[in-house]
Amino acid sequence: MPGIDRLREMMAGPGAAPLGVLLGFRCIEVADGVAVFEGVPDEQHNNPQGIVHGGWTASVLDSALGCAIETRIPPGRSYGTVELKVNYVRPVTGQTGRMICRGEIVHFGRRMATSEARLVDAAGKLYAHGSCTCMIYEVE
Repeated sequence: MPGIDRLREMMAGPGAAPLGVLLGFRCIEVADGVAVFEGVPDEQHNNPQGIVHGGWTASVLDSALGCAIETRIPPGRSYGTVELKVNYVRPVTGQTGRMICRGEIVHFGRRMATSEARLVDAAGKLYAHGSCTCMIYEVE
C-alpha cells in the first residue's frame, strides 16, 4: 500500500502510532509531501526541571518529518531515519497548550529524502524546528 494510504488509515483509527498515543500527539493532516501533527503536552511529559522533556518535542518533530516523507513512499518500498536534527528555540511547558508540527519534504530522490518541520503553539509562536534525512529502500 502507498505510504500516504497507510497514514490515512492510521488517521481513521487512533490518529497515531503507539508512541504517539503514549506521548499524546496524533497526525491530523497528510497531503503529498506534507504531514501535520498536533499534541497537548502536560506535566506528565516533564523532565526534572519542570519543563516538557526535549524527547517529547523531538518525537513530535521526528513523526512529522518522517511521515511527510512517507506520503511519497510507493508500495514495496520503505524508509528509515539516517539523521535527525532538532533546534530547541524556547521551552515547552504544561501551560503551552496545543502544539502543531508541520513537516514538509525538501528533497525526495530514489534512495534518500530530506524534510523540515516546525513546532509552533496555537498562536504560531515557534518552539522548535528540525530536519531529517531518510534512506529509502526495497522491502524484502
